[in-house]
Amino acid sequence: MAEPFPPFSTPPVPTTPQIAPSPGVPPLMAVLWPPPAVAEFHPPLRPNFGHIGKPIFLRANHFQVKIPNCCLYHYDITITPDKCPRKVNREIIEVLVNTHKEFFGQQKPVFDGRKNLYSKKALPIGRERIEVNISLPGGDSRDRSFTVSMKAVAKVDLELLERVLRGEQMEMPFESIQALDVVLRHLPSMRYTPVGRSFFSQPEGDPYLLGNGREVWFGFHQSIRPSQWKMMLNIDVSATAFYKQQPVLQFLCELLELGSIEEQRRPLSDSQ
Repeated sequence: MAEPFPPFSTPPVPTTPQIAPSPGVPPLMAVLWPPPAVAEFHPPLRPNFGHIGKPIFLRANHFQVKIPNCCLYHYDITITPDKCPRKVNREIIEVLVNTHKEFFGQQKPVFDGRKNLYSKKALPIGRERIEVNISLPGGDSRDRSFTVSMKAVAKVDLELLERVLRGEQMEMPFESIQALDVVLRHLPSMRYTPVGRSFFSQPEGDPYLLGNGREVWFGFHQSIRPSQWKMMLNIDVSATAFYKQQPVLQFLCELLELGSIEEQRRPLSDSQ
């Protein structure tokens, strides 16, 4: 078993080397050498809230997200062979979690389908990469073999995000927002077909046909964003086009606007 999750420390802030001006530099340029460091921009806080007018209630598709006061542990994942679809990568990690209890125990980590895995408790994985072999059943009755490489990356403190929302800190911890986004997208990605930031499911009953072998699938868009005083989850309806599930010859007939394959007596033209 690898060494336990190492403690994290704040990395030293890199300093800009001081370079002396070359001989012959004009006096004014010598004063400005090296160029002054650009100060970090901090937007001003809102001074107050308005009180003129009549308060009204708005119904919006934004929902408050309560952030737990805890830490998440970030791990880098590399799957070989690479360039597999996200769906396959998720299946690989699911098999890994269910079969290697020496690493995960009863934990159910979340995975973004590419390289980032988060767990609520530290795993017995250090900063040195460890490799595990995973097999998935293939379509030709032969198993497909993959190698999963894992290493610890960082400890994400969600309390930092709460400090920003309370106005106690100015710098936004984007790694915390990324971790929350992966947490909220993990389960929908396992149940639905993700496309971008939206999730879709195959329509039941008569599909909405678009022609050329395509149909409309309906789903929902999901996005987590920080507001002035709390984290908000935006949920909205979404729709996009998918290719229908059908034999390839039937798809070609639709694409070429043929009633059946028997209507095509000649070889395909250049435009076809």
